[in-house]
Amino acid sequence: MIQQQEAILYEVKEHIAYVTLNRPEVLNCFNYSTLQKLGEVVEAIHHNGDVRVVIFTGAGAKAFSAGADLKERRTLSENDVKRNVKKIRDVFSAIEQLPQPTIAAMNGHAFGGGFELALACDLRVAVQAASMGLTELGWAIIPGAGGTQRLPRLIGVPKAMELILTAKKLSAQEALAYGILNKVTELDELLPACEAYAAAILKNGPIAVTQAKYAIKHGMDTDLHTGLAIEAKAYEVTIPTRDRIEALEAFSEKRPPQFKGE
Repeated sequence: MIQQQEAILYEVKEHIAYVTLNRPEVLNCFNYSTLQKLGEVVEAIHHNGDVRVVIFTGAGAKAFSAGADLKERRTLSENDVKRNVKKIRDVFSAIEQLPQPTIAAMNGHAFGGGFELALACDLRVAVQAASMGLTELGWAIIPGAGGTQRLPRLIGVPKAMELILTAKKLSAQEALAYGILNKVTELDELLPACEAYAAAILKNGPIAVTQAKYAIKHGMDTDLHTGLAIEAKAYEVTIPTRDRIEALEAFSEKRPPQFKGE
């Protein structure tokens, strides 16, 4: 079923949720109403047990997202700007906290908040022609939707300092070399590449997938000793599952396992 919520398209097919930023005429930038609708979709996905992988992308062939809607920003009071920044930060945090693995299918340029959306995802695939970066300092502001925190955690502090303080725009190949992207493709190969990642994930036990993501995400925010304890607790969740027994039986019977997320 496809639900069109004006600026956001949302479809669930074969355990994959497809979320499309649908404002190609303004390079899929975020105004407040778009953020509200994206937040509603993310909340629905969080509680949808049929969704096991999420792919975020943009409409058109120019931009994944150019970030904040600057035309709207010019009309806002300081309090309204604070409201918008809090909203985009909260929505992207909700994306990062989804139990399902998330993939950013970057169909074009990604700047500012658009790049921060990609950073909130678990995997990132971009088209060869895309450029990207945290360019906010050039607008006399700073990344406000997690960029100053997620980018250093992804590529290290010195490199993140360089990119943020210079507002550097990276080519897709440069972003791949920095370790920001998992893969670079041509436009017609973008969705198939992301779906190939999704298919590889979907072959595995659904509960194990969510627990592995949980252990990685929460473990990276703490010291090794605490991270190992988080891993141990996540492992314990998988022990009583029917899927774990099914995996053992399938191995014994020399057949592919049929996981049900139970």
